[in-house]
Amino acid sequence: MSDQDLRTFLAEYEGRFPGDVLNIETPVSAAEDIAAIVWELSGRHRQEMLRFTKVEGIDHEVVTNMFASRDRIERMLGAVPGQLHNRYEELAGEPQPLNIVDNGPVLGNVSSGDDVDLSRLPLLTHFATDLGPYITSGIIVAEDSETGVGNLSYHRATVSSSNGLATSLHSRGDLWRLLDAAKSRGEVLPVAMVIGAHPLFMLAASARVPHDVDEREIAGGLFGASLEVVRTPVHGIAVPASAEYVLEGFIDPAKDVGEGPFGEFSGYSSDRSTHNLIEVETVMHRSDPLWVDVVGGNSNEHLNLARVPRESEMIRKLHDRFASVRQVHYPNSGTHFHCYVAIDQRRQGEARQIMLALLGWDPYLKTVIAVDDDIDLTDDGAVLWALATRFQPDRDVIVIDGLPGSPLDPSSSVDGSTARMGLDATRGSDFHATKIVISDEAMARARALLDAGG
Repeated sequence: MSDQDLRTFLAEYEGRFPGDVLNIETPVSAAEDIAAIVWELSGRHRQEMLRFTKVEGIDHEVVTNMFASRDRIERMLGAVPGQLHNRYEELAGEPQPLNIVDNGPVLGNVSSGDDVDLSRLPLLTHFATDLGPYITSGIIVAEDSETGVGNLSYHRATVSSSNGLATSLHSRGDLWRLLDAAKSRGEVLPVAMVIGAHPLFMLAASARVPHDVDEREIAGGLFGASLEVVRTPVHGIAVPASAEYVLEGFIDPAKDVGEGPFGEFSGYSSDRSTHNLIEVETVMHRSDPLWVDVVGGNSNEHLNLARVPRESEMIRKLHDRFASVRQVHYPNSGTHFHCYVAIDQRRQGEARQIMLALLGWDPYLKTVIAVDDDIDLTDDGAVLWALATRFQPDRDVIVIDGLPGSPLDPSSSVDGSTARMGLDATRGSDFHATKIVISDEAMARARALLDAGG
């Protein structure tokens, strides 16, 4: 799927995988119903992409749950099943320069000045504990004033006035760095918020890359072709030409506005916020725009969107250094704070070295569990079994305190400082127990017998 238009992607994907898309035409409320449906589906072990055509008070179709399934992300990337991370790294490793075009669908409708009215945006409320309706899929685009290198990052946002968005830069990432640089110059920071774009652009916005790498070029790598962009009318920021919505404006580092609480990836409602204000000067959107939503909290979609690039990066780093690493997995149960790593340990202490590498590389990780490569990392129960039978607390624990962590971890200090722990649940050289085994032939007979009986 090389076309960079979200609508083309949706049509082609549903045509190829109709059972993986759920079209809901029954009227639903804009307050909590969509999040409730996502949660109920997940409880039934279902992760279909969702398209809502009748959301009360909203005149546009709402699309959500696009990233809830890893199989679907593999299909987006054209990956062979089971090769998600290798395919992501392969494509992201070939960034493409931007293709600047004069016009695009997003420029079909442009409002500016007094015509800007953010109350018209079709915002949803996700959780009863939220401050109110939120933009959850908003990707803020900013460009370095000296180098022109762009930065993409996700930030929750809610309407604070007819032309104001309250948002949080709690990740303290490159956007925070660019805002701080603007502040030192006594300037505001021009930004554009993209709401609704091809899922490969959305995936690229989660990439963790050095500040001199432009995530828009990573998007080009994922597409296998340069990202087509148009310049915004006021500040000339390059944004996807086929985006559904783009809000252009600036962040004034001298202004703040109340924001939060909001349901975050931790599974808790968080009011930790930088309280930044985006003053919107221009609203651009396609004709009859789609509204793309990412259900927040610890939903599969929210976690996968950030986790797939993070896992891919960690696997690449580990494979560059440790030939014994077989698999890495960030389980849903640990949100972004836990990681499992399976290794074929060649020498005593290697598991510790690998755990220390992960805890050092990923600032969000609090706990890493190392297991042998006979353990299925996608099965929490299997990992806990290894922990129960191959681990001794007095010799197999590493604890490091006073490190930077996530400010959205409710157990961290106010500034986000945290401790980190490694648990070595590998067998070790002095482990001699034999794991029970049922032969493949017996299991095949069991399956046949049960299948025959219905």
